[in-house]
Amino acid sequence: MHKRNRLYVTVGLIYGLLGGLLMIFRLIDPQFVPGNVLRIHGHMMLLGFVLMTIYGVGLHVIPRFGGYPLRSELVASIQFWLANAGLPLMIGGWLLYADWLVALGGALSVMAMTLFGINMLLTVRWRSPLDPR
Repeated sequence: MHKRNRLYVTVGLIYGLLGGLLMIFRLIDPQFVPGNVLRIHGHMMLLGFVLMTIYGVGLHVIPRFGGYPLRSELVASIQFWLANAGLPLMIGGWLLYADWLVALGGALSVMAMTLFGINMLLTVRWRSPLDPR
């Protein structure tokens, strides 16, 4: 497995654990964490845990199922950094009540999603060596 894909899965698990801990702290003391805790939790779980795991597994498995290489490793690496910059910026924006930070982080996250989609579409559109002739 490519190191980047392993990092995606690892980061996803970390976000899942942090998102769970955040809600445990909120249950203990609702004022413990400032900001919009429900949005932070939701995005940590969905963008952090679920989507990062999908990225890591998808970048590894989808090309192998079809028998063709990933269209662009560079695009996948750029996507990794965009995704892992976007979510922390969004979380920081909600903690600091800074809408511009949330918007910037959201834009980076959407760019990462777009790059993933384009990379996957270009990967699976190639004729596979496993396809019947």
